[in-house]
Amino acid sequence: MRDVSTSLDMTRSLLEDRRTVWIVAGLTILLFAIANLPWQLDDHDQAKQAFTSFEMIKEGHWFYQRTPQEYVATKPPLVGWISAALFSLTRSWDVAWRLPSFLAALAISVLLFRAASLAYGTLAGLIALSAFGLNLLSLRLATLVRTDMPLAFVIFLIGFLIWRKIQKEEAWKPRDRIYIFALLTAAMLIKGPIVYAFLLPGIAVFQWRCRRHALVAGVGDPGPGASPCGGSPGERLDTARRLQGAWFGWWPWIASLGIFLLWVVGGIIFQPGFFDQVVVREFAGRFGETIHRPRPLYFYLPDLLYRFAPWSVLIIAIAILHLRSRRWKIGAAFREMSAETFWLICWTLGGLLVMSLIPSKRVDRIFPIVPPLCLLLAAQIGNVFGNEQLRTRVCRWSAVALLLSILVSCGYTISKVISGYRDHRDALVLFGRAVRDEAEVHHWRYEVVSGKDEALLLYLRKTHFIRPNRAIANWNRGNLDALVAPTEDAAALMRRLHDAALSQLKSNERRAGQGRGYVLITR
Repeated sequence: MRDVSTSLDMTRSLLEDRRTVWIVAGLTILLFAIANLPWQLDDHDQAKQAFTSFEMIKEGHWFYQRTPQEYVATKPPLVGWISAALFSLTRSWDVAWRLPSFLAALAISVLLFRAASLAYGTLAGLIALSAFGLNLLSLRLATLVRTDMPLAFVIFLIGFLIWRKIQKEEAWKPRDRIYIFALLTAAMLIKGPIVYAFLLPGIAVFQWRCRRHALVAGVGDPGPGASPCGGSPGERLDTARRLQGAWFGWWPWIASLGIFLLWVVGGIIFQPGFFDQVVVREFAGRFGETIHRPRPLYFYLPDLLYRFAPWSVLIIAIAILHLRSRRWKIGAAFREMSAETFWLICWTLGGLLVMSLIPSKRVDRIFPIVPPLCLLLAAQIGNVFGNEQLRTRVCRWSAVALLLSILVSCGYTISKVISGYRDHRDALVLFGRAVRDEAEVHHWRYEVVSGKDEALLLYLRKTHFIRPNRAIANWNRGNLDALVAPTEDAAALMRRLHDAALSQLKSNERRAGQGRGYVLITR
């Protein structure tokens, strides 16, 4: 028995050691920074997102942008504004495009650790930090040129403020509502009303439970412990709603939606094709099965279990352990549960359910429920410290989960980076950089012939593709000195170009299925 106790004390001491926290934090930052190396924009629609800020700087289109293929950009412009501002400061597009997601990931990590540590102890803080940093979803999105990580950060801030209000039993003040309005507006200008799907279902369920408990507390003789609120039954009911409610009022929702609708109306009026491509196809099309590829109702759940492992397994295991200790009395477990823990459950399950009901699904879209899942795991760990038997098991399981997550995350990142360089995933990046260098040395006027690789425009710092017939006309009139063209189209083009020759510059061969090759044609 003494050996078991000693082993438990050593495990807990190791997990609560400040050096362990710093090691996990350092490893998380390192993996965030390198997981997507070699950096390129060829997949996951990164080129579309990067092009918004590029067009802002190059052409001054600050509110409505295009995609590289001349379609209307479907996302609101806030992340593009941030990238444009960062480029103005750093003069590096790689930094400007990737830093918003990276900083958002770091901010979530810090906030999770501090909140979980203060509320549930250092061990819970370490596990919350590890759960967010050491999973396949976070590693993938931390430096991806997409809006998923900034959106998750803003949604987490809103949910976190609700959690703090519930935990402290504080009423919502006008200043708090202004903060919420600002955050909701930011979320709307990042990805539109999708913020509703992640927050409103959980708020509705929590308010229903709050109202039910407040009604029970407000009936009959108050008696000792019957209600923490003094006064008449009506006053006690009103105070209970106010102190434990997740609802902060209507006006932040309506005002932020109004700002988003101003952007939408402006696009419909001033941008040709905006209504069809953004309102009909991008927004309304998500709820149908004809435009976007539909996925089954259960798509997100198994994928989340896999990509969030081993933490998803730990959450389920601790929940089963709790229920078993209460002899499977689920109703009693919910009645004894603290209000802030119940809010975390409502928040995560509400978002998962509503997103699962939308036919159009993609793995990254469910990411905003990952931070509250990490905080929920910290709450589970904090709630077992009063039970010696449960504490022993949970400490061991947490240590095993931490070790497994380190091995899986490091293995995944290393193999992904090695395969990326081996398969020349950055072939177009290197080719574009070489062409720009040559063009600068020789003062070439050059263009890019239309191709399927949208990112090539960004690698060559161009805002438009040129069609083959126009390229031929400009070349033969002497208005062009060089052309970048797909390898398979080069021979046909050169037969119609005067005094054209193939340069030694060409993109390295990429693995089959990763896109086309390109060559440089010069005089």
